[in-house]
Amino acid sequence: MVKFLDAQKAAGINPYPHKFNVTMTISEFIGTYGGLDNGECLEDVLVSLAGRIMSKRPSSSKLLFYDLYGGGVKVQVVADTRSSELEAAEFSTLHSSVKCFDIVGVIGFPGKTKRGMLSIFPKSFVVLSHCLRVMPTRDQPSENVNLNKSQVWVPGNTRNPDLYLLNDEETRYSMRFLDLMWNDEAREVFKTRSKVITYMRKFLDNLNFLEVETPIMNMSRGGEASARSFVTHHNELNMKLCMRTAPDLYLKQLVVGGLDRVYEIGKQFSNKAIDQRHNPEFTTCKFYMAYSDYNDLMCLTEKMLSEMVKVLTGSFIIKCHSNDPDQEFIEIDFTPPFRRINVIDELEKFTQLSIPQDLASEEANKFLMDVCSKYDVKCQPPLTSARLLDKLVVHFLEETCLNPTFIMDYPEMIHPLAKCHRSKSGLTEYFKLFVNKNVLCNGCTEANDPMVQHRRFTDQLKDPQSDGGVAVLDETCTALEFGLPPSASWELGSCALSCHEASVRAIY
Repeated sequence: MVKFLDAQKAAGINPYPHKFNVTMTISEFIGTYGGLDNGECLEDVLVSLAGRIMSKRPSSSKLLFYDLYGGGVKVQVVADTRSSELEAAEFSTLHSSVKCFDIVGVIGFPGKTKRGMLSIFPKSFVVLSHCLRVMPTRDQPSENVNLNKSQVWVPGNTRNPDLYLLNDEETRYSMRFLDLMWNDEAREVFKTRSKVITYMRKFLDNLNFLEVETPIMNMSRGGEASARSFVTHHNELNMKLCMRTAPDLYLKQLVVGGLDRVYEIGKQFSNKAIDQRHNPEFTTCKFYMAYSDYNDLMCLTEKMLSEMVKVLTGSFIIKCHSNDPDQEFIEIDFTPPFRRINVIDELEKFTQLSIPQDLASEEANKFLMDVCSKYDVKCQPPLTSARLLDKLVVHFLEETCLNPTFIMDYPEMIHPLAKCHRSKSGLTEYFKLFVNKNVLCNGCTEANDPMVQHRRFTDQLKDPQSDGGVAVLDETCTALEFGLPPSASWELGSCALSCHEASVRAIY
């Protein structure tokens, strides 16, 4: 094929044209001319389409049939010497060089064959880009699998990997363009993710939030002291810079400056674990909302997510794959209001034990170690009370969160940067929303007392797993000393979600 292209170039023919004018998409073509009668052709109408050839079926040297794909749909191309502007010899030469998976442009008239197949009958046919590689083939399909590309996945339904025309996972993930080319479902997932982000923007904009962009590279990394950042180097300034782990610092400064409602949708980076539930590069939506608290956030979260699911799927109830081999799928109900459970109260209910009030005491630490041992809950050293308590929450509470559930009022030692609970000593006004046993978003009433913030951040920096953060401490407390109004912060998406942008996992 390379020799053929070299020959074309030598003959003064450009095998990769600069431009092809498309008058309508294949989807628009189907919508406009799908109502034609069998055998009807509109020879006085010219349209131009472009797409990828996914099937070539020669009937003779003078008649060939192609399947032209674009935008997830296809249309038949009936290449016939009787409708072509080319002479028979030129026609034969052109179409003998056309291969499956080439990208082509077609100018012709619409019509239907006598058997009722909507088609375009080209007067002009040009190859726009050549496929020079051998396409991977599907592994052996499962028994009774119908490989029909017309079975389009829609949000709210389970995924159907058995129907993928390309099902080798390594190939799909390493060459995502092939996944998109072959598997309509993969393309629909990309579209759904875009719709989710568009919906969230519109929702927040309607509440008078202002979208902002804050620096990604900083001298300090932002976020909590336990966060670990990626480090890069600025050659011109001869300076070490950190990739941010969170946008909190700058968003907080904007609220101090008088922008009461701000949000940012952007990339964060975490140089920690990487597995099926953690990814070093991830997208979040983070907002700060002045004169609000975590109760307002939970109501807002219920409204945003339930309405988004209803708009995208047509129902509050969606289907997800089940990890139970005896159960094909599970249903998740986003009908508001969502369930709300208190961390300490619910743990005491499950264990039938009374957890010590002073969780920072040695007595509490020994108690939590005994509870973990009793219920065979594994925890890696150091066996601090915060780590032990967090493992108990995972073991007992998160496993109950199939439908959307707020786990709220975490102890201060687990989330020290949230504001102290107004009525429960030792707890904070912090929540996480779990869906299908995975955290989807979190929020809290912001700590706006600079002295308290300084003390808690300093305590975090003493943690042996801390990644430094003195600069973050100084900048945060300096901003708070100018006065941060009573505020609440909210985040959807985190490194604790999957590498496929699982901030929308519940929807697709």
